Amino acid sequence: MESLFVYQNNYLIVFVFLLLGILLPVVALTMGKWLRPYNPTKEKLTTYESGIEPFHDSRIQFNVRYYIFALLFVIFDVETVFLYPWAVAYESLGIVALIEMLIFVIMLFIGLLYAWKKKVLKWM
Repeated sequence: MESLFVYQNNYLIVFVFLLLGILLPVVALTMGKWLRPYNPTKEKLTTYESGIEPFHDSRIQFNVRYYIFALLFVIFDVETVFLYPWAVAYESLGIVALIEMLIFVIMLFIGLLYAWKKKVLKWM
């Protein structure tokens, strides 16, 4: 009976953190909306271009290749961040973690080769 209480207590803690994680941002944003001054004028609603009057449309079309290049950079950058905790705890993890990390790095390399073969990494 005591172990059932412990499990329920663990779920209660998770539920409280989940509830707080949802409620705190919602309450903060709602209070900010109610308390901030709202006084729109024509000048405040114009596009800001380094203090200069806007002289053309601010929407510029970019080549999709730049977005793909940036997305690939973010993906590989975030994935390589997972290598740091592994490197710090390498001695205590053992050979199984080494094999798992090698599989992870090989998968990263396969993704890089795939992007290279699809010519996604060409800048121009």
